[in-house]
Amino acid sequence: MVHAKKYGESGPALVIIHGLFGNADNWHSIAQSLAEHFTVYCLDLPNHGASSPLEDATYPKMASAILAWANAAKLTSFYLLGHSMGGKVAMQMAAMAKPNQIKKLIIADISPVDYQPGHTEIFKGLKAVNEADIQSRKQADTILSQFEPSLPIRQFLLKNLTKKDNNFSLVISLDNIANSYATILKKPEISAPIDTPTLFIKGEKSNYIIADYQNAIMALFPNAEFKMIPGTGHWLHAEKPAAFTGLVKRFLSK
Repeated sequence: MVHAKKYGESGPALVIIHGLFGNADNWHSIAQSLAEHFTVYCLDLPNHGASSPLEDATYPKMASAILAWANAAKLTSFYLLGHSMGGKVAMQMAAMAKPNQIKKLIIADISPVDYQPGHTEIFKGLKAVNEADIQSRKQADTILSQFEPSLPIRQFLLKNLTKKDNNFSLVISLDNIANSYATILKKPEISAPIDTPTLFIKGEKSNYIIADYQNAIMALFPNAEFKMIPGTGHWLHAEKPAAFTGLVKRFLSK
């Protein structure tokens, strides 16, 4: 089961997929802005938010889950936007979807390449939160701060914290994600170039899209164009939402 939050009732469909450790709520403000022009669906990926757990979370399996949701929602054609890991899922979907089902594709700060591990301490911190008897968000943040010094990153991670009765817990299938992490770091499984019009948006300070990756991108997405948002890192949509939504609207309305 894939959980979705819908914004707006008119305009073409736009599906948004979050990144690793995220959920649909990360995109709430941007979805509200885009809902003036589109019917926006923000999804929880498998193992995240209110969506079902998924063992061995490969990109084809995650893409199949989202495409099955789209078919059940009767979305015969739609725009697709994915950030980070969600961008790789979106690329995989573009490779697996029916012809013309995905009209345009937007990839936020990720490339179709293999990446090196970089979340070891975050896994440890989230596991520590999971195993503790959490009575408050402050207590969870204190535990997580022993593993992740950045307050904005901790605030992002702790958006997965929900209250039930008097206790807090994480709505994330941490073991499944950890067991699938080596696969998540790899590039999507795409065997042929994808002609879908595609926009890659890079955060200026981020190293997830760099010049060395351009050949890999263009080999798989020959109909791609690139934009950069100055002064932003990997969380470019949260750091400069107005600039980000402006790029999205212009690309999709062309």
